[in-house]
Amino acid sequence: MIADLRELYRYRELIRNLVARDLKARYKNSILGFFWSLVNPLLMMIVFSVVFVYMMPNANIAHFPIFALCAILPWNFFTSSIMGSVNSIVGNAHLIKKVYFPREVLPISTVIANLVNFMLALIVLFAMLYIAGIGLTRWVVLLPVVIVVQFIFTLGLAFMLSTLNVFYRDTGMIMDVILLAWFFLTPIMYPIDILPPEKVVLGLTLPVQRLTYILNPMASLIASYRSILYGSIQGGPPGPPGLDFFMRTLLTSVVVLALGYALFARYRDRFGEEV
Repeated sequence: MIADLRELYRYRELIRNLVARDLKARYKNSILGFFWSLVNPLLMMIVFSVVFVYMMPNANIAHFPIFALCAILPWNFFTSSIMGSVNSIVGNAHLIKKVYFPREVLPISTVIANLVNFMLALIVLFAMLYIAGIGLTRWVVLLPVVIVVQFIFTLGLAFMLSTLNVFYRDTGMIMDVILLAWFFLTPIMYPIDILPPEKVVLGLTLPVQRLTYILNPMASLIASYRSILYGSIQGGPPGPPGLDFFMRTLLTSVVVLALGYALFARYRDRFGEEV
């Protein structure tokens, strides 16, 4: 692994060029270009405000548009990275067959490109926080830690799925369904408190809310974003994320990255034959 990391470092310029290529391709022939990274969150805020403030007001959640945006932005980063990385190997078959380079740079550059868009979108979220009267507190220093953990988790899945898609081309279509179900199973448009604390299933008492965080790393990550940036749904000030769930999510993310990279490293020499 150390040798692989050294090789990746030598190809850091290639990663940078691939990231730039992905970003340019995304906004090619668009009038606003990179400004769409700023406009999209603004448009989402307008939609949330119209629907959930005027059409279906929700008095139980203070500043609902901010509440939703704190979850939608990291979720969009996650889903865009996953769907982009699924085809990162197959979609660059012409490069893989002609030129040698570490195959890892393809999913890595895809995730980094989406990370750049996410970071730009955060600028709009920060502005909205001040407009809503919440602002940024000292706990915002923990935000880079949460972003790094999400990056680790996403990159691990990117390695796994890009490898699977080389051998099983149905992976992309399956992921569309999985991500849709994952979206509704993650407290994005609703607070975790709406779920029952416990539920009896087949005679067993299951802690539903706790299992949601344990079995769904994205639920824990989104809760961490909300704790740092938004606070509580009752209007409480921002604070640190729950340490127990966050440390568990960090461990899960590292394990996912290790397993994903091990799978990728095992089959990467066969990519040229399969694509």
